[in-house]
Amino acid sequence: MFNKKCITDVNLKNKTVIVRVDYNVPIKDKVITDNKRIVASIPTLKHLIENNCKIILLSHLSRIKSLDDIKSGKKSLKIVADELKKQLKNVNVIFCEENTGKNVIDQVNKLKPQEILVLENTRYNDVNEKGEVVKKESKCDPELGKFWASLADVFVNDAFGTVHRKHASNAGIANNIKTSCIGFLIENELENLQKVADKPQKPFISIVGGAKISDKLKVVEQLLNKSDKVLIGGAMAFTFLKAQGHNIGKSLVETEMVSTAKNMLDKYGEKIVLPVDFYCAPNYEDVESTYRTLDQGLEGLMGLDVGPKTTKIFEKELANAKTVIWNGPIGVSEFKNFSNGTKELCNILKKCHNENKTFIVIGGGDSAAAAINLGFKESDFGFISTGGGASLALIEGSSLPGIESIQDK
Repeated sequence: MFNKKCITDVNLKNKTVIVRVDYNVPIKDKVITDNKRIVASIPTLKHLIENNCKIILLSHLSRIKSLDDIKSGKKSLKIVADELKKQLKNVNVIFCEENTGKNVIDQVNKLKPQEILVLENTRYNDVNEKGEVVKKESKCDPELGKFWASLADVFVNDAFGTVHRKHASNAGIANNIKTSCIGFLIENELENLQKVADKPQKPFISIVGGAKISDKLKVVEQLLNKSDKVLIGGAMAFTFLKAQGHNIGKSLVETEMVSTAKNMLDKYGEKIVLPVDFYCAPNYEDVESTYRTLDQGLEGLMGLDVGPKTTKIFEKELANAKTVIWNGPIGVSEFKNFSNGTKELCNILKKCHNENKTFIVIGGGDSAAAAINLGFKESDFGFISTGGGASLALIEGSSLPGIESIQDK
């Protein structure tokens, strides 16, 4: 699908290189709770260091919607630069509190070979000094892309989590610099995800969770065309169950998508596998659960996790799978009382991987976070993507401007 120049195809010796990384990491109480994205960028950075490069890093961190988001410092990349120093103990990692202007140019000019300069959050450019939302980064402002491109000889895009977006810090730089390529992280993502997107080994089972069909409609349709079975969990399942006429109580449902769900059920028939029992609560709260089967109905209750009968059905469907892709938790995994379904699914997938050598891809986002938070590792499955939205976009065949813009001028 993509045959882009990789970092090993480019002459990097003694060059100044600007790298787009994805350091949009979760932070709680001023502590990074998952540094996987930082660790995943290290092979690319070490390769640049070995080539005696001067390295400039760009990343976003969360969304910037107001001046307070900037002035509070809560979304500053300084905490990320500090973590990078820990990961690269013998490398001089410098943090710059700005990402445009004379001071940035001066710091780049002072940079020595094998040093890393981390510029401030790229999305600080989405709000101007008056507090107006201008989205210069997010809407690929041409002048911003040109400025960042002017700082270096080579652009390396290694931020898979943003390749489905056309931003100044990916497409904007690539369109304004002579030499650009992808890094090892993106190369690895493409290699693994294209095994699923192109010609997956059969039987191929897809698992889709999360809240809304509307968010994932295109990818669900693509997966139904390619997969032998699609197992549906999470709140998304209730729109399908509503379409079948079941009593789903107070469970989340997209009323406007019920007819779409019915059409999918009519078209794909037995390919769609839905839950048959649930752990419920009166409201969306982490309280002691009430068990209900679909036959009993969920009157007055909200389904927040799948039950043991559903887990058994899913286990049977997955038993002989050769390829599995999973995107979206099948219950409210962040609630202690409603995380069991997702945890059991992880155990089933781990068994498939270890005993049957099933190739399993977890498509980033909430499902990846759920698996890690429940105590599982990438080696338990096969591959965990660093980009939820990007992995879905690749599988559904949507445009990936962050990769498509990579070219020689």
